[in-house]
Amino acid sequence: MTISVGNDKIVSMKKLKIFLAVLILAAVSSCGSAPESEAERELFAMDTIISIKAYGQRSEEAVNSAAERLNELESRFSVTDENSDIGILNTLGTANVSGDTAYVINEALNVCSSTDGALDITIYPVLREWGFTTGNMHVPSDEAVRSALSKTGYENIGISGNTVTLPEGYMLDLGSCAKGYSGDEMLAVMSELGVTSALVNLGGNVQALGSKPDGTEWSVGIANPFSPNELLGVLQIHDKSVITSGGYQRYFTDDSGNVYIHILDPHTGYPADSGLVSVTVIGDRGIMCDALSTALFVMGKDRAVGYWREKGGFDMVLVTDDGTVYITENIAGSFRNSSGFPAEIIDE
Repeated sequence: MTISVGNDKIVSMKKLKIFLAVLILAAVSSCGSAPESEAERELFAMDTIISIKAYGQRSEEAVNSAAERLNELESRFSVTDENSDIGILNTLGTANVSGDTAYVINEALNVCSSTDGALDITIYPVLREWGFTTGNMHVPSDEAVRSALSKTGYENIGISGNTVTLPEGYMLDLGSCAKGYSGDEMLAVMSELGVTSALVNLGGNVQALGSKPDGTEWSVGIANPFSPNELLGVLQIHDKSVITSGGYQRYFTDDSGNVYIHILDPHTGYPADSGLVSVTVIGDRGIMCDALSTALFVMGKDRAVGYWREKGGFDMVLVTDDGTVYITENIAGSFRNSSGFPAEIIDE
């Protein structure tokens, strides 16, 4: 069987992420008065392009400190680094992890539980079976999926303080929330240095500290899932995180044209087929937005809307496979739909 990997789309996504960063940050240059000081830095971490921009008297120190914090967190969360907290835990089955790692695991487990397992941070053995973690993407046998799935189940993770224990054969992957938490921490570092206006873009995950230097809101683009080099629309935000999950971000196709996306349904071990093609979550905390964007994608529109109505505390933009855009009412006035797709407002 011939497998066609969406590498060209992945490359395009990298170009899009740069474009979106330019879109967001270019808006700052139009401010009426120049800020006293500004600094910008771009780096590659967590397998994606990261951009950091800050304003204020200590902006240069702030962006460098934020980058250092990001690298520190990557060294703890990386699933491919055998010396990271997660690498050691996955190898030994038990480990005394850092406070950061313990915190992220606990926060992720809360989302796993509240979404009835639509998010499951023990899904790594199944992802590896599909080749999404190695780049050798392929369709595994049903038996292989069942075998890998038998080594998952977030409820079986043992955690007491900073000590984490996994059942035999289990492996953790914090990829569903690591970037969101890292963005939170980067903004916190810059805030501690007196910065009140900053923006980080972690591979398309955009997190803002305050507003633009002139007091106006940041303009954040959301990718069109049917044409990722174009925009679905633009959100106006301040002090918010905007994080998107979509099947278009990483996938492969077989010789029959079947598409297999990297977001797996933890209940089946197969790519999520929920009717959603893109989920963007907007909220105060990046870690929650990151985790929820994955979980809600798996849940599908109706369950996602029900979850939002029950839990609250965030907003969302959903795109279904028929090209309809759904926007929660709290942000409807801040979203400009540039796609031409029909849009509906979700009320409480």
